[in-house]
Amino acid sequence: MSVPGDPAVPSPGERLETLLGVLLAGPGRQPAEEIVRQLTDLYGEGLTRIVGTLREHAPALVGALAADDVVANLLVLHDLHPLDAQARVRRALDRIRPQVGAVGYLDTDDGVVRLSLAASRGCSSAARTARATVEAAVRAAAPEITGVEFVVEAAPALYQIGMGPPGAAPEGRAS
Repeated sequence: MSVPGDPAVPSPGERLETLLGVLLAGPGRQPAEEIVRQLTDLYGEGLTRIVGTLREHAPALVGALAADDVVANLLVLHDLHPLDAQARVRRALDRIRPQVGAVGYLDTDDGVVRLSLAASRGCSSAARTARATVEAAVRAAAPEITGVEFVVEAAPALYQIGMGPPGAAPEGRAS
């Protein structure tokens, strides 16, 4: 028996991707692609009608459904998500900021999201991990984007307690 969320058991989405990869690699690739396209269009039309009815009768429910990661992906796939890409990116950054520190949204140009990221002191692998975490969160929130760029802000200089400003003579000595 499989337990939802068990990392050893592939999610339905992961299983679907695996099966599609096998199907599309085989000799019946064109009919397989057409079947997938037709199924996607059918489910998209059904989802469009469902979201339209919800927007008319229970608009808050659309936002609540969009908060679910799986449903949000379906809504994005069919261009039905109630939030635009910029809002979804900002929301994703808010969720991961406690993990990665100071990261901010700057703009989106031609599908490329530009983010500000405070330079980290110390371990460069931690900086790479933070960047990878941010990029993964942004791409998950807005899969339609084509790239993520970082503008690294210089970290402020650190001074030791008890020392004067740089270039000042130590206490008790004349320069």
